[in-house]
Amino acid sequence: MPLQQSEVLYTAVATAENGRDGRVATDDGRLDVVVNPPREMGGSGAGTNPEQLFAAGYSACFQGALGVVARAEKADVSGSTVTAKVGIGRNDDGFGIVVEISADIPNVDEATARDLIEKAHQVCPYSKATRGNITVTLTPTAA
Repeated sequence: MPLQQSEVLYTAVATAENGRDGRVATDDGRLDVVVNPPREMGGSGAGTNPEQLFAAGYSACFQGALGVVARAEKADVSGSTVTAKVGIGRNDDGFGIVVEISADIPNVDEATARDLIEKAHQVCPYSKATRGNITVTLTPTAA
């Protein structure tokens, strides 16, 4: 069921100037960065880029979802890390992205790690938002 406007608890606001070759800032001033296309795409690579920003947000969100799932499963995910790799390239419609989420969970076995990240993928808001739109690969590592 989609989230209803009346149920929104927080809204982030960011404004971009000059698209991929400019600046992005949040309304509260906590984030204010220069964005440039990466060298691999013909840009200067001097600033960050939308794919790095997406990877940062997705990895943080997924780590939070992993914690929620771990608490419900009574699993120890202390010391865990989540890395998101966001790739961009040409497709039939112009450009598209792919994501690889890897979670290093040192205090559980491989089967438990796989189960935890698959469950986190079901509850993570970023995963929900992208489901069916992009390819997301999950890779667990464990003790």
